[in-house]
Amino acid sequence: MMIAAWPVRPSAHEIPSAASVHAFLRPVGQTLHVLLRVPLVSMRDFNFPVREGVMLDLVKVEPMAREAATTWLASSLTMLEDDRALGPPVLAGARISLPSDRSFESYEAAVRHITTDRPVPPETALPVTSALLDVMFDYPIQSDRARFSMDPNFARLGLRVVTVLRFEAPDAPERAFEFTGDPGLIRLDPRWHQAALTFVRLGFEHILDGIDHLLFLFCLVLPLRRFGQLVLVVTAFTVAHSITLFCSAFGLAPDALWFPPLVETLIALSIVYMALENIIVAVRARAGEGVAPQAVRGRWMIAFAFGLVHGFGFSFALKETLQFAGAHLVTSLFAFNVGVELGQLLVLAFLVPLLAVLFKRAIEERLGIIIASALVTHTAWHWMTDRGAALLQYDLSLTDPAMLARLLRVLMVVVAVGGGWWLWRGFKKPST
Repeated sequence: MMIAAWPVRPSAHEIPSAASVHAFLRPVGQTLHVLLRVPLVSMRDFNFPVREGVMLDLVKVEPMAREAATTWLASSLTMLEDDRALGPPVLAGARISLPSDRSFESYEAAVRHITTDRPVPPETALPVTSALLDVMFDYPIQSDRARFSMDPNFARLGLRVVTVLRFEAPDAPERAFEFTGDPGLIRLDPRWHQAALTFVRLGFEHILDGIDHLLFLFCLVLPLRRFGQLVLVVTAFTVAHSITLFCSAFGLAPDALWFPPLVETLIALSIVYMALENIIVAVRARAGEGVAPQAVRGRWMIAFAFGLVHGFGFSFALKETLQFAGAHLVTSLFAFNVGVELGQLLVLAFLVPLLAVLFKRAIEERLGIIIASALVTHTAWHWMTDRGAALLQYDLSLTDPAMLARLLRVLMVVVAVGGGWWLWRGFKKPST
């Protein structure tokens, strides 16, 4: 009798190392249906009744499942309609499921499983660590044609939580999302300006967080002083990385496993090359003449060539976030590029005047360039060797016809844009 009346009380359970959350969202009429599947063991504040040591007592656990759903899941999810937070949901159903259950492969099967299917037989041997909790929440809404957003806070369900979300609005194709931890506000069907603002921010943050891109930019402009030189070199770098960024976003880049480590190795190589070139140019420059006249020759072509590689690096960071662009892929790509350029301009606005002051008052220009470039070379060399060692672990076969076709298409785009740039440069000489 005492066991039957066993109260729910907190327990210091360990946090699961990994947890997967599966979710469906579908607005219908004046109700937003939200279906969730999470590991039962993630509900750490509940002592679920067991038998035989670790097997769930399925007769007693069902009422607790509803309380766990409200305590752990409803409070971890904020839904918004047209940027207005919705009130607390109604718990339309909650049940324990077997790990072999496949009902969450579709929305209709998941609804049927939660609301009408028979519960797991009481005699089933189901360990606590294998059980799943399926729930259905209903949120009152004004219209199923509204724009919906969500702010999930599922990171507390485990040390690493991956959420797979599928959203289906009326008369629209299903959209799939996958994210790790707490991604912040997710607009399930963003307007173009909302997508643009999101990706401008992502591009800005990425360039400021990307130490390898910043070091390459530093080496690129280190010997340059005139505004025209800076504009030419930075523009060449921007045009180049925009080409490969767009090619990658539209599926023209190779998708082999070795391609990302190859790009990362080449990015480190680009830093080493540019730093060494700065040292050579500084050593050859004559005292009193400055380094810029020697350095500017052909630097825009080097910036263009290595910009193509850095563009693929940008695309790897962008790949996971393009799912949040909604129907505005091109707009989001342009916005990401704008964010990257704003970050670069911010860095240059601080860096160029600082270098000018240092070379004028603190250290002679040639010596300063040699010291700074040597330090960068040391760092980038270690990156290059480490990334190169990781690259050699892959099969670098180039026999896949589809991959070779992608490389050829990228090369055609590069040649076309590069040829146009060369012709334009032929008609307009840069000021040096």
